[in-house]
Formats: sequence, C-alpha cells, structure tokens
Amino acid sequence: MSGAITPTDGYRQLASDILAMAKRGGATEADVVIVDGENLSVQVRLAAVDRLSKAREKRLGLRVFMGKRSASTSTSDFSSNSLHQLVEQTCTLARAVVEDQVSGLPAAEEMAKEQPDLDLHDTTRLDTDQQIELARRAESAAMAADARITNSEGADFDSSSGRIVLANSHGFVGEYRSSSFSLSVSPIAVDPATGAMQRDAWYGVQRKFTKLESPEAIGAEAAKRAVRRLGAKKVGTKRVPVVFDQEMAASLMGNLCGAVSGYSLYKGASFLIGQLGKPLAPDYVTIYDDGRMVGGLGSRPFDGEGLATRKNAVVERGTLTSYLLDAYSGKKLGLPSTGNASRSVGESPSVGPTNFYLAPGSRSADDIIGTIKDGLYVTELIGFGINMVTGDYSRGASGFWIENGELAYPVEEITIAGNLKQMFRDIEMIGSDLIFRGRIASPTIKISEMTVAGS
Repeated sequence: MSGAITPTDGYRQLASDILAMAKRGGATEADVVIVDGENLSVQVRLAAVDRLSKAREKRLGLRVFMGKRSASTSTSDFSSNSLHQLVEQTCTLARAVVEDQVSGLPAAEEMAKEQPDLDLHDTTRLDTDQQIELARRAESAAMAADARITNSEGADFDSSSGRIVLANSHGFVGEYRSSSFSLSVSPIAVDPATGAMQRDAWYGVQRKFTKLESPEAIGAEAAKRAVRRLGAKKVGTKRVPVVFDQEMAASLMGNLCGAVSGYSLYKGASFLIGQLGKPLAPDYVTIYDDGRMVGGLGSRPFDGEGLATRKNAVVERGTLTSYLLDAYSGKKLGLPSTGNASRSVGESPSVGPTNFYLAPGSRSADDIIGTIKDGLYVTELIGFGINMVTGDYSRGASGFWIENGELAYPVEEITIAGNLKQMFRDIEMIGSDLIFRGRIASPTIKISEMTVAGS
C-alpha cells in the first residue's frame, strides 16, 4: 500500500491487504469491515429551514484474533501510514487482553456461498433544495389539514446511501449497497375551547424514493393523529382488553426481540431462558425474522460475520422455535448462529434483528376494536418500565377508550401493566395491517386483558 486509498483503488483489495498485514503481524484470524456512505438531513419548521446537515462517512474497522484473544479498532484515515499503525496497534491490543475460549471467527465452511441482490439500493439522488421542498410540503399539508393545527415542531427529510464491504481471513469477501429515504412531520393541535395542546407525528421510511408516501399523505395523517388527541381524559383503574396499534404492537415485538437475543440469554437477562421448544403464544401466532426480504429495511445478503442471512421462524404456531444468535452467543449457548450478527465499524459483532415481524391475521383494526365493549386502544407508550428477567411490564400510555366497539374518546396519563409472558399468551386477535416502517413491525393486536391504571 502507498498513499491514500480511494474507492477507485478497490475496497476489496484494501481489505485483502489489511488481512495480509494482520497475518504478518501474528494474527491467527482477522476480519475487516469498510463502510463508505453519505447522508443528507434537513429539518423545516414553519416553512423555514431549521437544520441542515450533510455528511460523508468513510471508515474501516479491523478485528484480529491472537489465538483466543481478540481486539477491535477503527479509523477514518485511509493513508498507508495510518493503516499500518492500525494493524500494528490492533495486534498489540489483542495480545494484551485475556483469553476467551469461545472467541474466534465462524468456521470457513459456514461463510455465505451466495450473495443475492435484495434490491436495497436506489440510485435516486435528491439535492438539498429538493429535500427542503419535500419537508415543507409535508408540514404545509399538516398545517392546512385542520384549523386546530396551529403550530409545528417541524418536518424532517433524511436520505442516505452507502456501501459495505466485509472480508475475513477465511477468504470470504462480500459487499452490498443500500439506501434509505425518510420523511416525518410533528404538528401541534390546540383545543379552541380550552387552549389545551396536543402533539403527534407521522412518518414514512423506504429503501426506494418512489415507494415513499407523498408528503401530503404523511402531513395529513400527522394532523389527523394530533387533532384526535384533543379533549383527552383520564380513566379509572380496571382490567380490560387492550388493543395495540401497529406502532405499539411493534414495540412489543421489540421486547420479544430483546428477550430472544443470544446475549440476553447467556447473561441470564431474559424471561425466555430455557423456553426453546415450549409454547409462548396461541397457535395462530407466528413471528419471523427474515434477512432475505426483498427491499426490506433490515435486509442484507450476509450478516456482520459473513454468514448467510435467512428467514428464521422465531415463533411458529405459538411455539418458541428459535433464538437470534451470532457465532459468539451461539457458542455460549451450544447452538449454531442464526445469521443475526450485527456489526458497527470498530466493534465486535453483536446480535440484531433483520426484518422481525408478527405474521398478519385476517381482521381489520376496526373489526378488532368492534369486538370490545369496554377497553383501551393504545397509540403511544411512554417510559421503559420493563423487567426483561421476569417479564414484568408497566408503561405509561395514551390512546382511546373503547365503548361498545367504537373509539369513544382520547385518554392520557394512564399506565398499562402485565407480564410479557402472559401478554403473549393472551394475544386474542391479530390484524391484517402489517406495514414495515422499520426493522421491527407488527399488525394491530388485541390482548384479552391487562391492568389499566388511571385516576
């Protein structure tokens, strides 16, 4: 290597050179991850540009193993001298740490053999003025939707595009490109009778710009959500059915995702320890983690260790059938990796979901609400009152009270409580409205009974 390395020099060759240097430095195994990307973010508030940021990222992360000892480092300086120093320092650090008997790369034969095109990248490039205009249109649509929308916390448009290259000493080399586009707006509604204010928001996220909802649709939905919260009341304490809307149901899937993470399990910090192969929910509940979903926000052809991603049935017909594991946590638990290694540049892999979701049912959200005489429809959760060891669950909430199968009035300053193990057992209905706005998603769900604590 000589001089600075640029993309045209080839990141694959750069990775190969770094691995060869690590081997000469005494490394028994090593892997390299290179990220090259750009991000443009704008925020508009009341039609004026409130924030504008543009960043170009280029970073290289190196992990080396000296037998059962390992260390990870990173740099954004791709000059030859810097990279030589990085390799030397990483090898020195690895020699200094204690041994870990399950440390090491996955076996060479486990590396991904194929790297399919999952349609993760869009060549569309929006300039600053275009993104500002899109944010303005979303905010303008929200402000115009209802006379009670009198203020705004702003509208944000973000776009990103990047390339990831991963290589290791087993000879694996993989790369893929990805992109994302997101638009959000947060209007404020005022009750003309009382002066009380309510804020809400709505957003869209897609890999492809053309698939993103229009600014007008996002703005109108945000306004609708803010206005419908006006006149919120408190309710008394009682046990009733609880319906979680899509966003709040996704947060429950996030809790489950944390509980099935290999790191939580081997550290004894999950209520699902020892539950593999046992019933978790009714037999109409199936939950997947699918890293090969075409265009998925969490999709990728290989994981952070070079293993093939795949579609894992985490819960199948109510039974817990799989944890989420990388190579390290899998070895700790005596199980193979599920292809869920997640990687940040300069850090060792950890476990992360790809596209984690509850398979949809056949009922609309309105149909599910219509089955309830007296209950709660949750649209916002506040706080983090969850004990992942016991599954005890208590969170602040707001939403709407259900009376005789209809949303009667908005409610706030309440708490919902239960236990995650019981809550999953008590899933009574699953909606048909599954939409991905992140890596974790869910349709509307109805839980047969929880404690709602109010005034």
